[in-house]
Amino acid sequence: MRVNAVILCVGKLKEKWQDEGCREYLKRLSRYGKYEVVAVDDVREPEHPSPALLRQAMDKEGAALLRHIRPGDRVVCLCIQAQAPDSVKLAGMTERWAADGRRVVFVIGGSNGLSQSVLSRADVRLSFSNLTFPHGLMRVILLEQLYRAERIRAGEKYHK
Repeated sequence: MRVNAVILCVGKLKEKWQDEGCREYLKRLSRYGKYEVVAVDDVREPEHPSPALLRQAMDKEGAALLRHIRPGDRVVCLCIQAQAPDSVKLAGMTERWAADGRRVVFVIGGSNGLSQSVLSRADVRLSFSNLTFPHGLMRVILLEQLYRAERIRAGEKYHK
């Protein structure tokens, strides 16, 4: 069963190595299914924004993200307050998701996180750590873990 997945994220990659890492893992993943990255613009806020301005920026980013999510999509939001599976469990999750044929949309928020409207649309919330990562790095980490999950699903060797 092949996965049809979108990594939906906020902001452009600012570091060349992040872009190269994403392209490399997308190339590796192409033999297992259809994987693509879709980025929406981040909303700039002032130097010292009020909580209301932060919420407003997150809501604008959230609206942009939601425009890329279809009604039948399985939405997986990456957030700290969620289950953090190991690689084998993630492989099992992706196996089940591939079996139902729905497109899987992994959502990575911007520097302020995800809006409540996006979190409310989530079918699954997923954490990779209690640590906070820059969203460009998280994109590389997610793609690497999806590649690892595909290798596990295929019965191929992977590093533990």
